[in-house]
Amino acid sequence: MNLQALELHSTGQPRNTMIVLHGLGADGHDFVPVCEALNLEAVGGVRFVLPNAPVIPVSINGGMPMPAWYDIRGTALDREEDEGGLRRSCTAITDLIDAEIARGTPASRIVLMGFSQGCAMSLMTGLRYPQRLAGIVGLSGYLPLLPQTEAERHPTQAALPLFLAHGTRDPVVPLARAEAARDELLRLGHTPQWQLYPMQHEVCMDEIEDLNDYLLQVLA
Repeated sequence: MNLQALELHSTGQPRNTMIVLHGLGADGHDFVPVCEALNLEAVGGVRFVLPNAPVIPVSINGGMPMPAWYDIRGTALDREEDEGGLRRSCTAITDLIDAEIARGTPASRIVLMGFSQGCAMSLMTGLRYPQRLAGIVGLSGYLPLLPQTEAERHPTQAALPLFLAHGTRDPVVPLARAEAARDELLRLGHTPQWQLYPMQHEVCMDEIEDLNDYLLQVLA
């Protein structure tokens, strides 16, 4: 799977990369406003890579083809997971990270970020990547294939700084699913920055400000 991606650059020569994964039915343009709202000049130039998910039939939407990282088979997100689709997208996103390293950005200066389905893919891929990343950002999502995470997590990511955020009124991904991800990561020894906001399945300015502070720390 070769992913087409939109690229943005902040001012200055890029010395950092953020790979930003959109949610179900969106595309790489969806998070352009968030990227443009970040102020990361203190850590040098940033290349934002915003890939487009493949267009596939999505069961929960009546089989309608749409951009999706994997199929959603029902409202119980922890049951009947599309493991094949998850793993195919994980491989494709791993290839994106490898490509950034080949362009000269070390893994230690790469952040993987995603929203909803993109959050699921960021957590799944980042925790399994064989080189230590700068961080993982998970917004309004969950940890897929949760029972396999402990066995498949790469040792280099054991102390990786994580930013997890969720809306307390999210009707799409229940808060309990995000809390399950947080609890499993805590059990595995991570200390994720955990943020809640009085919002639905969306992004708010307070969240962007907290994210900005996190990024300044992990890319310092």
